[in-house]
Amino acid sequence: MALRMWASSTANALRISSASKAHLSPAFSLSRCFSSVLEGLKYASSHEWVKHEGSVATIGITDHAQDHLGEVVFVELPEAGRSVSAGVGFGAVESVKATSDVNSPISGDVVEVNSKLTESPGLINSSPYEDGWMIKIKPSNPSELESLLGAKEYTKFCEEEDAAH
Repeated sequence: MALRMWASSTANALRISSASKAHLSPAFSLSRCFSSVLEGLKYASSHEWVKHEGSVATIGITDHAQDHLGEVVFVELPEAGRSVSAGVGFGAVESVKATSDVNSPISGDVVEVNSKLTESPGLINSSPYEDGWMIKIKPSNPSELESLLGAKEYTKFCEEEDAAH
């Protein structure tokens, strides 16, 4: 997210484990400190993820991002039919700590919006990679996926970013 992510010093000091996140299969995730990163997804350095399946790409914010934001209380999303551009904001997430813009990792046309987030924004906290997805788009330039980070690269990026703060 455009707003610099920051973790509480207590969470960093305690090095809280992701063991409580039983819905994520260990075979498909990399655990780091207190966040999970799933294999098979692509990640932006602004902490959004993309799952590209066929002609549709699902986008949301990462477990790392939601963990740093804290309890999500409001989500602003675009309407279906709107175009989004790589690296440009399409919505916002408001938490008890901050409000952050959400950028699209790739360009395309919004084909579906997760309307469940209007009534239950906390789905982003409890299930960032499943029920907490934000938008689905039809990519206009699928080659943009190649510039995004894989799971191992994103994990390393987060570790370096956290160490710098």
